[in-house]
Amino acid sequence: MGAGHDHGGPRPHGTTGTAAAAYRGRLRIALGIALALLVAQAVGAWLTGSLALLADAGHVATDAVGVGMALLAIHFANRPTEARRTFGFARVEILAALLNCLLLLGVGGYILVESIERFRNPVEVPGGLTIVFGVVGLALNLVSLTLLMRGQKESLNIRGAFLEVLADALGSLAVVVAALVIITTGWAQADPVASLLIALMIIPRTLKLAREAVDVLLEAAPRNVDLDELRTHILAMPGVEELHDLHVWTITSGMPVLSAHVVVSRETLNDKGNERVLHELQDCLGSHFDVEHCTFQLEPHGHARHERRVCH
Repeated sequence: MGAGHDHGGPRPHGTTGTAAAAYRGRLRIALGIALALLVAQAVGAWLTGSLALLADAGHVATDAVGVGMALLAIHFANRPTEARRTFGFARVEILAALLNCLLLLGVGGYILVESIERFRNPVEVPGGLTIVFGVVGLALNLVSLTLLMRGQKESLNIRGAFLEVLADALGSLAVVVAALVIITTGWAQADPVASLLIALMIIPRTLKLAREAVDVLLEAAPRNVDLDELRTHILAMPGVEELHDLHVWTITSGMPVLSAHVVVSRETLNDKGNERVLHELQDCLGSHFDVEHCTFQLEPHGHARHERRVCH
């Protein structure tokens, strides 16, 4: 016997499905900014020969792809469910986030290799023109960060886009600093140093995001759900004797789910009835844990042994 219970936070009117859906409009604006910035920095890298600007342009390209995939994932995740896909396409968001990680790691690796080559063979870079493109990139990235700030706390997919823009903003700042160093000291290797810093900003954040995405695909328990505490709350309820087959996992960002077999004394079931016991279980979890959908199987004492015999 099961029941669903939704006690997640409120979302903007008209949105359904994943947490990322509420930020579709902001993602579209961020995509437009990324494409405009990509063109500007690619032109800047061509005019100045700056590896730092080229690295930043490459990173902006992954920003654009990442935001585009986020929008595509939202589209698929909000399609209606089907008989063979009872959760619809919600997990497309996680696959998109993982693909994002692969792209970012590729860009980071390329920048690392090119930075080392520039240390061996320095290239003269005009600091004045480089700083102009760096400032433009920094300003546009700050706009995108403002748009995605709230959503990155609710969605892995938006967090991936946010981290890309954040790293790119830091990269633009590194471009500006390197250009200032070149202008004031003439030290040409400031450009590959900035490129190396950009790569080192990209890779660790990408690995963290990849680990979170893989946890979702492996159906690990959400990080904000303490299974021991959850088990204690359920077992502390009057009439609950045992708890087994407890599973908590995440379908996609903003969609945690739980299933459990709860052994309830026959006296409690006869006295309260199944529906009241289910409501009490849902209220218990709703007061202490953020779990979108709960499914409980209520069992009298000894039913678990029957399940094992049937399975064998």
